[in-house]
Amino acid sequence: MITIAFTGGGTGGHIFPGLAVAAYLRKLTPCRIFWIGAKAGMDRGIVEEAELEFFGVPAGKLRRNFSLRNFIDVFKVLGGFLAARKILKREKPLLLFSKGGFVSVPPCAAAASLKIPVFTHESDYSPGLATRINAKFARRIFTTFPDTAAFFPAAFRERVVLAGNPIRPEFRSGDPALGRAFLGAGEGDRVLLVLGGSLGARQLNELVRAALPGLTGLYVVVHQTGPKAGWDIPASGRYKPYPFIRGELPHVIAAAELILCRSGAGTVWECAAAGKPLILVPLAGSGTRGDQEENARYLEKEGVAVVLSGDVTPETLLETARILAGDGEKRKAMGEAALRFAAPDGARIIAGAIREAVEA
Repeated sequence: MITIAFTGGGTGGHIFPGLAVAAYLRKLTPCRIFWIGAKAGMDRGIVEEAELEFFGVPAGKLRRNFSLRNFIDVFKVLGGFLAARKILKREKPLLLFSKGGFVSVPPCAAAASLKIPVFTHESDYSPGLATRINAKFARRIFTTFPDTAAFFPAAFRERVVLAGNPIRPEFRSGDPALGRAFLGAGEGDRVLLVLGGSLGARQLNELVRAALPGLTGLYVVVHQTGPKAGWDIPASGRYKPYPFIRGELPHVIAAAELILCRSGAGTVWECAAAGKPLILVPLAGSGTRGDQEENARYLEKEGVAVVLSGDVTPETLLETARILAGDGEKRKAMGEAALRFAAPDGARIIAGAIREAVEA
């Protein structure tokens, strides 16, 4: 049986899309898949829950800015390279697929040193530092957005393939009835879904807190607060908070009329694949390289989303929700634009390319 290696991690956005590719690849061809991720952190738990072998390596974070921690992380990166090279040499995969994140750079470099072909995928509109480095080793560079190819050097562009963002197929076929049953919502209830990501989003949570009396006048508000949010607003008939929505999420998205969220590529693609209009509040400030703002502006240009950025006030959020709640034609047009945007089946495209490569 052929063996294929996957790498990536640090956040769910660097793991879940890779797992979607792995699941599709298993349907296409009998294969053994193992994952190289960070020795510490969330990577192991998520990957092993998906029933894949996991090998942990030291992970040093890549930073664009000067930091004393960079000197320590140089040794972690070197340790990650040596550990990944040892794993790859022992397990002998025919190909390494990278889903990005700082943990993926040492395995990609190690694979290249062993002449193992490398494929990599970038979820965001502009490539992050890890993808820019991994692209030097990659024979295929898969992108989510059509414009992303322009960010790579001209010599790399013939290797770039537009694939979309890999997601689980359930997000394209969620059942609104199952979502309503899970939520305890009536057939006539209009649902606003707030997604702050698996760990929540403080700004979104505080916006929702301040705007909640007005929002619940328009919608039943379903709110993924994040498990560490310490959320203290009790549930009611018009407000339903959840620390985290797991397997039911595709059905809850299908039941929603409107979705308020950040603009991480994974979240927006899952919602767009269900044909949902979006209100996006991109993460901004010193803790981000601006990728969420870029993602959001692209979706706004394509007619999928309304973007609220900068110092967003509860009044602005409430007015935006009120306008969309009262304009069914606009919501319909945004939903149709969302389906067009998310039409490429990233898991199928990437898994097919991997199968062709290993068969060759």
